[in-house]
Amino acid sequence: MEPGTIDNLSILYQSSDFIVVNKHWDIRIDSKMWYETLTLQSQLKHRFPELADPDTYYGFRFCHQLDFSTSGALCVALNKAAAGSAYKCFKDRLVTKAYLALVRGHISQSRMTIRYAIGKNTTEGMTHMMCIDGTEGCENPKPCQSELIVLEHGSYSGDPVTKVLLQPLTGRTHQLRVHCSAIGHPIVGDFTYSHKKDISPYRMMLHAYYLRIPTSKELIEVCAPDPFVTSMDSNWVPHRVTHQLDETIQELK
Repeated sequence: MEPGTIDNLSILYQSSDFIVVNKHWDIRIDSKMWYETLTLQSQLKHRFPELADPDTYYGFRFCHQLDFSTSGALCVALNKAAAGSAYKCFKDRLVTKAYLALVRGHISQSRMTIRYAIGKNTTEGMTHMMCIDGTEGCENPKPCQSELIVLEHGSYSGDPVTKVLLQPLTGRTHQLRVHCSAIGHPIVGDFTYSHKKDISPYRMMLHAYYLRIPTSKELIEVCAPDPFVTSMDSNWVPHRVTHQLDETIQELK
């Protein structure tokens, strides 16, 4: 996917109550900084000026969050009632989310459950980071669970990597990034959780692929096209398939 511009917002789903966008990598959802003019909020206002809600600070009600460097499916509510119905689904844990990632190294197991508790890192210079229980300076760790399914083994720019499907069963900040790093397979391009070593790729390889929100108004169910295919990024070369993506998503459903 090309870098984001004000007018290349990709829409995956639209109704009178919701829009689901395919968020670009390296674009914030919103920003209070005057110099950050390109955000998802500004893209939405540019594309749908008539849908912006004057009762909200940002003009649009974001139903959940994606990190600045994560791409993929993000749901936006177009009114207060719709936002409330989506919020209830998140609160009642009815939402299904699955992410695609390229991680460093070859993971030997075909599936794994990662259960490290995650807390806030209070170490000087690392206060924007999260950490796993037992790490020095890790404050208020809470139980977390992520499911990992290996899709393909391959290489990225000649280095061994594994393409995985990740399902966060809890919702801690940076959960998938921290969990992948904790098992010794940090996400390709994740500068923060690779001890600042992973600087060469053009983006962090984490993508919100599948989103299902069964609201009382309508069923929202979308897939944001897989960016980790050789036709999109020739640095990624798959060698061996372990699980098929389509079949794995059907299993989740």
